[in-house]
Amino acid sequence: MSRRDELIPLYAADIRDKFQQEPDMDLLKAVTIGLGPSIYNHDSARVSGTDPRELETVRQNFLVGKLGLADSDSLMDAIREVLSIYGKSQRNKYRAVVYYMLVRHFGRESVYL
Repeated sequence: MSRRDELIPLYAADIRDKFQQEPDMDLLKAVTIGLGPSIYNHDSARVSGTDPRELETVRQNFLVGKLGLADSDSLMDAIREVLSIYGKSQRNKYRAVVYYMLVRHFGRESVYL
């Protein structure tokens, strides 16, 4: 079993526990694969909800760049909403989970599937 195959069930458990949703495993795997080797680095595998530069990176590089959404304040609102549901006390906000939830929020599954 590859390291990625070990991480995906961990991400799925977070989606079940924190968001009370049953994850679409094909979509979760596709989002995880799309993150490439960043999922193996402790810092890049996580999203810091308190770092404005990190949130701006998620907005510009992922929501605008990858998902092709028009840049607006609603993008940052969606990021904050996902991070809020994930939980302020939750230190390990996995990037794959945050991105998965944003893909679902904006209905952009077609980018991956």
